Amino acid sequence: MKKGEKITITKASGERVLFDYEKLRHSLLKSGASSTRVNTIMNEISRQLYAGISTQKIYRLAFTLLKSFSQSEAARYHLKQGIMALGPSGYPFEKFVAEILKHQGYQVQTGQYLQGHCVQHEVDVVAQNDHTYFMIECKYHNQPGTVCDVKVPLYIQSRFKDIEAAWLKQKEHSGKKHEGWVVTNTKFSTDAIQYGHCAGLQLMGWDYPQKNSLKALVDQMGLYPITCLNSITQQEKSNLLEQGLLLCKSIAEQVPLLKAQGWSENKIRKVYDEALQLCTPIP
Repeated sequence: MKKGEKITITKASGERVLFDYEKLRHSLLKSGASSTRVNTIMNEISRQLYAGISTQKIYRLAFTLLKSFSQSEAARYHLKQGIMALGPSGYPFEKFVAEILKHQGYQVQTGQYLQGHCVQHEVDVVAQNDHTYFMIECKYHNQPGTVCDVKVPLYIQSRFKDIEAAWLKQKEHSGKKHEGWVVTNTKFSTDAIQYGHCAGLQLMGWDYPQKNSLKALVDQMGLYPITCLNSITQQEKSNLLEQGLLLCKSIAEQVPLLKAQGWSENKIRKVYDEALQLCTPIP
């Protein structure tokens, strides 16, 4: 691809769009890579672009090139895929959302059964602060290009209203606000966002709202899941998740758990160093 040349690429949804050079450059810079390093990567990607290339192939190429320079920068760039790797069930994602809320100062419970005015509901996350109670539903997807459409907030809003009707009768909820939330690791459709605004239902997606999106909050707080790490295999990640280790930030306190995996001191140090670098705020 020549400099300034426009080229059409294929998104995971199958949609064809123009390749956005600056968008990719910005995402690489957000990983903590220097401008010089990003320029080197962008030059190589530009050389390998062709009409119709998939966004997944561009991502894999950028990830591989970044990884050759820095494991931790590649891990940070790998965040979206790392969250998708929390599956196959949505339970680790619920715990991940709960951890984000805890780090913001909320009291949090997961997997709660709440009696509504009409029926009982299983709720992914219930949170509260001094002024507000929150009912939060987590919609986890493990396939790129999946969009959370308007049917999801419509359904969640009806459940929230049934629960809120019961909350309003409870003494501990007197004078408190109530909010319903939908959190997803992908994107919301335009109709879903419009309905959320109209109904007063709060939405948080991968890149929505801009300053308080899932990606923005993880970057701000350094709450990267262990599935972002490059120094351990997918099976090793699954084993650690099953044993309750979710965040890279927690690795320093979980060295005995790493030793229990039968890893060498050298490997444990490598994993620890990558996690430490990953969670260090970018200047």
